[in-house]
Formats: sequence, C-alpha cells, structure tokens
Amino acid sequence: MNATVKTVLTADRLFDGVTAQTQSNVALLLHEARIEAVGPIELMKKVAGPAATYIHYGDACVSPGLIDGHTHTTLAADGRSYKELFSESDEMMAMVGVMNLQAHLRSGVTTVREHGSRNKLGFALREGLKRGYFGGPRMLVSGRPITQPDGHFHFCNGTAQTEQEIRTAIRQLVAEGADYVKIMASGGGTEGTDPSKASYSTSELEAAVHESHHLGVLTAAHCRATESMARALKAGVDLMEHAEFLSDNGTLIFDPKIAQQLADDDIFISPTLQAWTNFPRIIELSARRSAGRFGLAQEAELQRLLLRKNERLSIMRRLLDYGIHERIVPGTDSGPGLIAFGHMDYDLQLLVEAGLTPGEALMAATRTSATAIGRASDLGTLEAGKIADIVVFGGDPTQDISKVSEILAVYLEGRVVHDRVNEIAVR
Repeated sequence: MNATVKTVLTADRLFDGVTAQTQSNVALLLHEARIEAVGPIELMKKVAGPAATYIHYGDACVSPGLIDGHTHTTLAADGRSYKELFSESDEMMAMVGVMNLQAHLRSGVTTVREHGSRNKLGFALREGLKRGYFGGPRMLVSGRPITQPDGHFHFCNGTAQTEQEIRTAIRQLVAEGADYVKIMASGGGTEGTDPSKASYSTSELEAAVHESHHLGVLTAAHCRATESMARALKAGVDLMEHAEFLSDNGTLIFDPKIAQQLADDDIFISPTLQAWTNFPRIIELSARRSAGRFGLAQEAELQRLLLRKNERLSIMRRLLDYGIHERIVPGTDSGPGLIAFGHMDYDLQLLVEAGLTPGEALMAATRTSATAIGRASDLGTLEAGKIADIVVFGGDPTQDISKVSEILAVYLEGRVVHDRVNEIAVR
C-alpha cells in the first residue's frame, strides 16, 4: 500500500468496537498509519478523492485488530515442561519468538502483551519489530516477571524477595524499557511451586504497585490462588491474571466475597480460559473422534478435559453474574504447554460459552483490552485519529463467534500485512 495515497476500506459490515453491534454502509478512510475518518461509504469516497485506493471485502466484517493481553512469545508451545522450555539458549528462544509473533499476526492479533521472558529477550524482540526485521504484532513488554527465588518463572532471572528487592527490580526493568510490570502473586506451573498458595504478602504487592505507578507503568499480577487474589485486590494491582479461585487444597471454589470486591474495584481480569481448559487438546481430540480415529484412552482423556473445562466455565459464569463483563480481558497465555500462537479465537469462543455475547467477546478483545493496557487513546476502536490496526473477518462475528477464526485480511498501522483475498502474507 502506497503510504501517500488514501485508502477507502469497506465490507458488508463494520464493527467499530464502540458498541457491540455491526453497522452497514460504513467505510474507513485510511491515511498512512491512522484512520482519517469513518462514515458512509459514498461520503468517504468523495472525501478520499479519485486518486484513492478502494478495497472491498464483500460478505465480511471490518473490525479493530485483536489485542492479546497474555502471551509468552519465546516459549514453543510444544508440550514440554517449563524446565525443558527454558533449557533452550536465548538465541533459540528469540527464533521461537519470531515464529510465534508471525503466527499471531496472521490470526488477527495486532497487539500483544509479552508477559515474561528470560533476560532481555522481550525487549530484543520488540526492537526487532520496530526496526522491521520481521513481521508481528505490536509488543508491550514486561521483561522479567518479578517472582520469588525458585518461584514461578524464576528461569527468567527476575527474582526478588523483599520489598526493597522488589522496588529495585522494578526500577531496573523500567530503566530497560518495560511497558508494565508483571509480578507472580502465586505459584504456577513451574516445578516446585504451588499455584494454590500465595507467594507475596499484601505489603510486598503494595510495594510493587507503588513503585510501578510512581514510575508511570501499570501492573499485572499472576493470581491463581484465592489468597493471592485477595492480596492483589488490597494492593491495588491494575490487572489480575487467571483469577481461578484456586483453594488451598487445589480445587476451584468460588468466593462471593472476592467476586464482590472484584466488581466494586476498577481492576481488569484476564481469565486465560484456554490455558486452564487445555482447549487446543479438546479441539484435537474432538476432531479425532469425529474422524473415527479414537480409542478408550482418548475418550477418557477427552471426558477428563471436558469436566475440567465445565468446572472452570462454571466459576467464570458465577463471576460474570457480578456485572464485570466490560472488565474482562482475553488472554491466550500462549507459549506454555500446548497453547500455540495463532488461536485467540479459542479464548473468545470460551468467553461466549461462559456467558458473554459474541459482540461482548469481540469488544473484550478490542476496546476493553486497549483500556486495560493503557492504550485506549490510540487502539481498540475504529475511530478517526486512531491507529489503523484492522482485521477483516469472514461473516459476522457479532452473531457467530466462530467467524473470528475466518481471517481474510490484517492491517497493522495502515499497512496490509496479511490478505487471503489478494494473496499477501506476513513476512
């Protein structure tokens, strides 16, 4: 696309992210990296003038680019344990990062939060994108997550035990260019840690929030344990990851008091449903069963996973009863386990199954996510002056959420980077 020429972009439907419905007979007028105007098709053509480029995608829906609030770009999602994944060299993990970012961009994700990588890998990948060495979504990088010695993701080398150590680590991360701070408020999948136990005290989390806010960055807290959720709320974190209500004995037990506190607070919540449910494996096993390539062991595994999924979605439905629909931030948690990049559609499908409407789920991945990451002024909606991050879906995803899996085209800052119709692919 010639950056000096204006482009009029249309489809039969437009989802602007301002509301949860689509509109018809509406066009985007793009100029360089920004949306210059949004309005009736004939008016936009008149404003653009005869030299403009006109692109129409037909029976499709133009939408803001998707925002994935939780990724681990340098992990290969090949089923290995954290210890095995982190046994790779930084150089190999960087190549994995390039592969993952390209896959996510092809799937309509135009912005990601990089939620924890080793040493300075996240910063290096972000710089590579800025220099144009490879294609991928815009990256917001936390750098090394703050964790206890031998805590969850300690392989990243961001350990801190005391309040002073936490403050010092955050100062160093921000000096290196961290866009926000990630702190592990509970254990996780790392061997030797317990996801049902809190790992930092309330005062330690308060120190992290205070130091981060003092330096002008937001905070995200990994909270699988109910106790870690309670402490994170008291500390005033900006975004809570997972929020699983994991009790001391390792089972999911909904806590109405915590749910009410979440509803009363301004905190955003990223439930990472795909990760807990191992949804990619459910998809794979379901396809095998449909194809007749199935045995008793596979059936037993599928039933276990479906039970686990229903348990998690039941907790999510009860949480949604507290009216927090507009503070849910989809996050794939791509990288660990079998959670491959390129499938944010799975998370949106699960959110709809949990109780959001398709339009609400799409809004969660656009406008709500942009607000949660502090970028609502330039991302998340299709409005004049915003950055032209755009995805074109087949059909109408506000009526059928499965349509988010049908990617016709992706634009990043006004430049088409993937287009199945015109055979343009991300490099």
